[in-house]
Amino acid sequence: MSTSPFLESIRTELRTRRYSIKTEKVYLYWIKQFILFNDKKHPQDMGNIEIERFLNHLAVNRQVSAATQNQALCAIIYVYKHIIRREISDLRYSFTKREQSIPTVLTHEEAKVIISHLSGQYWLIASLLYGGGLRINEALKLRVKDVNIQNNTLFIFRGKGKKDRYTLLPKSLNFALTHQIDAVKTRHQQDLNEGFGLTSLPPALLRKYGNAAKDLSWQYVFPSSTRCTHPYDGYMCRHHIHETTFRKQLRKAVLASQIPKQVKAHTFRHTFATQLLLNGTDIRTVQELLGHTDLKTTELYTHVIGSRFGYTTSPMDR
Repeated sequence: MSTSPFLESIRTELRTRRYSIKTEKVYLYWIKQFILFNDKKHPQDMGNIEIERFLNHLAVNRQVSAATQNQALCAIIYVYKHIIRREISDLRYSFTKREQSIPTVLTHEEAKVIISHLSGQYWLIASLLYGGGLRINEALKLRVKDVNIQNNTLFIFRGKGKKDRYTLLPKSLNFALTHQIDAVKTRHQQDLNEGFGLTSLPPALLRKYGNAAKDLSWQYVFPSSTRCTHPYDGYMCRHHIHETTFRKQLRKAVLASQIPKQVKAHTFRHTFATQLLLNGTDIRTVQELLGHTDLKTTELYTHVIGSRFGYTTSPMDR
């Protein structure tokens, strides 16, 4: 199934359109599930009825979230539009509206306690998430060239929505980051001595920079402990550590801290935003640091800290 010509044609189309590896895996997963659910019928021989049955199965039997259901529908619509070349219309299912929920945030003390239960590079990653408001994939994709210790800034290359931005680099992390980059330099030199040294790059960047991708500046700040084969171009390279590795360490730290909140990597980003607002930072500055296109996204954090009701007195307090 995984090596079928049809699935390979989807993979090729996704890569031609420069979709990320993560999106590629997700789309292929849902297309496989759709085909298996319908007794391995080819999507060309199916239509609205089969799609609706599958989405109903996800909602009722598997009880997936609205976001997951939308993901599956996106994958199916993509295949019919770009592979089978057939528009799907009059579908009884539309994209499910996600519930607008207020994010979980930590106090400054809670964030510091959780981070204190991490060590090594995991401590540094969590510190960057909280200190700079990074998303987990942005922290893991940091390259040596993106770190400016002199100006205390981090350059986020192609963040969410493929937008570049700068954010804060806490001065308190300068020593730890310098030590981490020194470790990267040592490992990179070992790779070069063994005839390797390439970092993983998107195909377009590899063609543009060529052997410059062997320079220290292009290496990941948090490199993987092993080399791997590049999924697009097949060369041996060193990628960054996987986010699931960090998640496991974070889960242990949260348990050890005994803080009764559901804490994920993204919780540190939420906490970064609310702490800035609580300390009087202008909301436009927070928007820029977070990389939000729409100010309304940033305004969600004013709900978290209750600033909308800052001058309203409860009747009980009169």
